[in-house]
Amino acid sequence: MARPEFDIVVIGGGAGGLVVAAGGASLGAKVALVEKHRLGGDCLWTGCVPSKTLIKSAHVAHAMRHADRWAIPPAVPQPDLARVMERVASVIRGIEPNDSPERFRSLGVDVILGAGRFVDPDTFVVGPRRLTAKTFVIATGSRPAMLPVPGLAESGALTNETLFDLRESVPRLIVIGSGPIGSEMAQAFRRLGSEVDVVDMAARILPREDADLAAVVQQAMVAEGVRYHFGASILRVDGRRGDLRMTLRGPDGAERTIAGTHILVAAGRKPNVEDLGLDAAGIRLDRGRIVSDAKLRTTNPRAYVVGDVAGGYQFTHVAEHHAGIVLRQAIFRLFWAQPSKVVPWCTYTDPELARVGLSEDEAKQQDVAHRVYRFAFEEIDRARAEGETEGFAKLVTDPKGRILGAAIVGPHAGELIAEYVLAITKGMKAGDISAAIHTYPTLASINRRVADQKLKEGLTPSSKLWIRRIFGLQGA
Repeated sequence: MARPEFDIVVIGGGAGGLVVAAGGASLGAKVALVEKHRLGGDCLWTGCVPSKTLIKSAHVAHAMRHADRWAIPPAVPQPDLARVMERVASVIRGIEPNDSPERFRSLGVDVILGAGRFVDPDTFVVGPRRLTAKTFVIATGSRPAMLPVPGLAESGALTNETLFDLRESVPRLIVIGSGPIGSEMAQAFRRLGSEVDVVDMAARILPREDADLAAVVQQAMVAEGVRYHFGASILRVDGRRGDLRMTLRGPDGAERTIAGTHILVAAGRKPNVEDLGLDAAGIRLDRGRIVSDAKLRTTNPRAYVVGDVAGGYQFTHVAEHHAGIVLRQAIFRLFWAQPSKVVPWCTYTDPELARVGLSEDEAKQQDVAHRVYRFAFEEIDRARAEGETEGFAKLVTDPKGRILGAAIVGPHAGELIAEYVLAITKGMKAGDISAAIHTYPTLASINRRVADQKLKEGLTPSSKLWIRRIFGLQGA
């Protein structure tokens, strides 16, 4: 075989693909980046950036209504969804140049816009171009799954790919799915003035999280007026956007109908693997997912997967982490490098819910010896000062105090969890967190306070008695 034209050909210009392309080029590799739509991927255009921008506007509207919590006269906001969505679009436009073809070409990346497919294990064809490479990286991402419900596809139902194109008002929104995306958008639209119903087959929101953590979020959303229909199957949808009716069968078998003007489908995602010529490349699929090993290598030894299309955790930060692992292997031949198992995530509701490592439920299910410690935000002075005392931190350790997992439900949980990501990665104990000085007054002090509970556990009456005797103390 002739020498490949490129060191790396990246297929897909989302978060993971962009990191591979930029990183590879900066290290001296000859890189081609193929994208059939636009660079930036789901995160920039339809995911993290627009959703968090929308959530911020919703948070401000909510704070205005409840300003009396901070001794300020409350106001009645009049959110204009078109203006809010224009702000979302402006934030995207501000970030877009960082992900533009021009920027990547300036880095030395050969950016090729168009759809392509493998024609053999060593060649990917885009239009007239036949790209050969030492390493191929498939970073094609995922898309929302559309449920096979009669009438749903014809109803004009929204997904995260179309939601942020809205400019009309949304008087009544029906959200299918109470996972992270469904929960975030349900709360945001409720705060922006929509009536919101959430429909899910599950018995509660955020089923991947411990029930006591998820309950804090659910209670907050119910208090804001979000209505839930749990254990419900969707029989059919009638009408079109603007005048919709959804027929449900509840857990008791009874049918009922709810009305809405818009439907948002937030019930899972599917990897983008179609029309890539994977068979010709010798890349095997299993139930619609690309088969890969623990090091992200597919059944074609030249090809790797990163990000959502790799299966598992579907987060931008995971895609970027995958990219770094693949670069280590593709360029430096560090074939032992593999993704970290310590993966944090956060659901950006209010309060936020963030987790890393083993949950309490998982420890029980896996029969792992463990201890659980909790500490409430209402005991944190900064939380009291800011009037945000909902929630708590939870720490899961082994019997000797080594940290197995941590979860936080409360203000800025996504920021606070980072300390525990490092702690678990480095195999630290609760005592290590307790011994570290935390700035006062900060919300981050909850990380030390929950870790302190492990140390206090050892202060039994008998141990305190021996301490008094040994050190000649005079306490009662």
